[in-house]
Amino acid sequence: MSAAAPALKTASAPATVNDTATGARLLVSSLERMGVEVVFGYPGGAIMPIYDALTGTGLKHILVRHEQGAAFAADAYARASGKVGVCMATSGPGATNLITGIANAMMDSVPMVCITGNVPQGVMGTDAFQEIDILGVTLPIVKHSILVRDASEIPAAVEQAFHIAASGRPGPVLVDLPKDVQFATATAPFGFNIPNETAEVDHDAVAEAERFIRAAQRPLIYIGGGVKIGRATEAVRAFAEATGIPTVSTLNALGTIPTDAPGFLGMLGMHGTRAANEAVQASDLLIVLGARFDDRATGKLAEFAPHARVVHFDIDASEIGKLRETHVAVRGELKPGVEALTVRLAAAPLAIDPWVIRCATAAVHHAARYDAPGEGVYAPALLKQLSEAAGDRFVAACDVGQHQMWAAQHCRFSKPEAHITSGGLGAMGFGLPAGLGAKLADPSATVVTIAGDGGFMMNIQELATLKRYGVALKIVLLDNASLGLVRQWQELFFEENYSEVDLSDNPDFVKVAEAFGVEAFRIDRRDQVEAGIARLLAADGPCLAHVIINPKENVWPLVPPGKSNAEMMEGA
Repeated sequence: MSAAAPALKTASAPATVNDTATGARLLVSSLERMGVEVVFGYPGGAIMPIYDALTGTGLKHILVRHEQGAAFAADAYARASGKVGVCMATSGPGATNLITGIANAMMDSVPMVCITGNVPQGVMGTDAFQEIDILGVTLPIVKHSILVRDASEIPAAVEQAFHIAASGRPGPVLVDLPKDVQFATATAPFGFNIPNETAEVDHDAVAEAERFIRAAQRPLIYIGGGVKIGRATEAVRAFAEATGIPTVSTLNALGTIPTDAPGFLGMLGMHGTRAANEAVQASDLLIVLGARFDDRATGKLAEFAPHARVVHFDIDASEIGKLRETHVAVRGELKPGVEALTVRLAAAPLAIDPWVIRCATAAVHHAARYDAPGEGVYAPALLKQLSEAAGDRFVAACDVGQHQMWAAQHCRFSKPEAHITSGGLGAMGFGLPAGLGAKLADPSATVVTIAGDGGFMMNIQELATLKRYGVALKIVLLDNASLGLVRQWQELFFEENYSEVDLSDNPDFVKVAEAFGVEAFRIDRRDQVEAGIARLLAADGPCLAHVIINPKENVWPLVPPGKSNAEMMEGA
């Protein structure tokens, strides 16, 4: 996954702090100068000077109830807004509680700046109270780390952190501030020397890509999350429309092409649609845009798209040819490269009508059905109905599990920002704080957290954050009293040995939500769904719909582990 840099708010010329200030105040001033509006965090001893400096500033600090919630919320804020997300925590356990969220941002290429306090430099290395080498701990899961040793370095360090987080292939950057640096005073210049990294389009490679596409009989556009991050959504939509080439999407790219658009075949991979996977396997050319051939997308790599040559557009050169031989590599920012290719291909139509008809016919033939028997709630139908009722303002912040796959398969997404999920890391507990971050990023959106009972319990404390700040997040909690996806695999591949997946002792989630001051209600029959969706969407503040579903319901289709995408299992 890859992308160009999201736009940053920076001054046109370096400025200087008028008066001598503490490191903590320099940090806050630097954040304001970078255009930061919202910070997610949790205070503690080693970051207390920064919290002292926050008072009376223009920054809106959101006090989460666990540092993991801060990182997840900042991640989703970045995905929804296109800005750099910011979170902060104290040393020791505060910093280590950020780690899963940092890894999540790294895996999904999300621009994020994580600020941690640390013990004074004079006691570093002595096993001081709440001391942890957070730079060392996070080295494999950050794009860059900065340990600030002098207060005068803070403005440049912050500007550098934001630039690195957002440029090229985005990712998280850690800024670690010892407590003595926060207390120290300095007069510090602003103005990190940001290099000019604008890359020219490789027109020779684009011309070669055109040649391969015109020679293909069964071309397919394979869209990855880098398209959204690189702000190339409109360019890719124009390319697909101009050429008529069918499209498939990874999990993190859903909505790049509206999911109900002609020619879109759905998500590919382990829980992809049969139409998408069959098209990939039959294609003779993959036009890969900002995707990284993730194993959940490819299945058995040696048998993935066996007849296809590859044209790969990516800003991260390390992804090109990493897992699959690339026949044409177009390196650089996606938007200008795709636009240049569109201009060339628009000169004469492609002769691929039989392939287009074949893919469209397969999409109709393999379309999902929603007429499941019984009176219980059928989750795919509920999620489809919910997304359609919410319309183009719908944004799903998904946790991880069966509900995540059902949302990906059945929800209508009109834009890539409408689908926020933990893709590469698959971190349970993401949904609730992610919904918080997404709603704060775009208050006018209808943001719905879609969670399962397992993941919801992992960060349930953030209900208090919703209530405190009056964040009108809607929550659909699909409760099958089990770790559903693990249970499904145990059923299919472990001889029904249901080891440690029983969650039948869950609390009454309606009462729990109400105890936090959040409106809640329960749905357990299909005839309650329409009214339940209407109530959820009409609620003025945060609201939770506790939806009871069949614990034996599985996600279909499914590509078994180690198998080709051609070997899809179907349920009854």
